[in-house]
Amino acid sequence: MKKIEEILNFIVEIEKLKGVQRKTKPVGFERYENSAEHSWHVCLSALMLKDFANEPVNIDRVIKMLLIHDLGEIDAGDTIIYASETNELKGKEAAGIKRILSILPDGMEDDFMELWYEFEAGATAEARFAKAIDRVPPLLHNIHGDGHSWKAHGITKDKVFSVNQRIENGSEALWSVMRSKLESAVDEGILK
Repeated sequence: MKKIEEILNFIVEIEKLKGVQRKTKPVGFERYENSAEHSWHVCLSALMLKDFANEPVNIDRVIKMLLIHDLGEIDAGDTIIYASETNELKGKEAAGIKRILSILPDGMEDDFMELWYEFEAGATAEARFAKAIDRVPPLLHNIHGDGHSWKAHGITKDKVFSVNQRIENGSEALWSVMRSKLESAVDEGILK
């Protein structure tokens, strides 16, 4: 019963992810997305796009990574990807995820921490694909939302292309399609 109580405490704690506001608006909405919505969106996206991964992937592992990859934002908050690759922020996220996973019963925390570190390192086929998928919804939000986040934060086309080219590491086919969409966004004046 103690294990169930600890898992329930974890479930209550991760509710806080619903309160972490991201920097993009879901397609068709004026409000900003929260990080829990993003986690759901990238998991379903990974499931639908798994056949386009560069290498065979264990989709269960990919989904687990995507479900936990942003839990550290409960403590660290969300930062736009174009400014979030700092050691300080990564340290805050690591501390946050350790704190949150420590709520789980003994033995459960380690497996999830390993998945988080695997995702962050991006060295396995699953991590490369998960990191590629993680980039897609924010791009689509901007492409279908008149570049709202890019414009609000002064993000240039060079920055968008350089940061998001990493999609290619997980799926060359997906990057080819997304690159084309980004080029169209430049042509339409959505991305400058």
